[in-house]
Amino acid sequence: MNELRFTALIAERDAIRFTPAGMPIVNAVLQHRSQQVEAGIARLSEFEVSAVAAGEISTRFSQTPLGGVYQFTGFLNKKSRNSKSLVFHIIDFRAVADSAPI
Repeated sequence: MNELRFTALIAERDAIRFTPAGMPIVNAVLQHRSQQVEAGIARLSEFEVSAVAAGEISTRFSQTPLGGVYQFTGFLNKKSRNSKSLVFHIIDFRAVADSAPI
């Protein structure tokens, strides 16, 4: 199974564009920061991940305020067929109520 769920801030987002087939796509960069416990020790978890929203969700995502904190659900895939870089594909997201800035 390839499913990833995390809370992140929308740090960067491109304008909506369309594939040659007419599918709407929005590229973005998401930033995550949290405290995790590993082997009984608190550890700071920080990362930035390239993300893409395609299809119906791209319109809602493109209208979401930058800097907002959301819970994202999606999956990881290669950026392109021959790439080793990963990109997070957004399947769904929702606002996180009463969240501290990341």
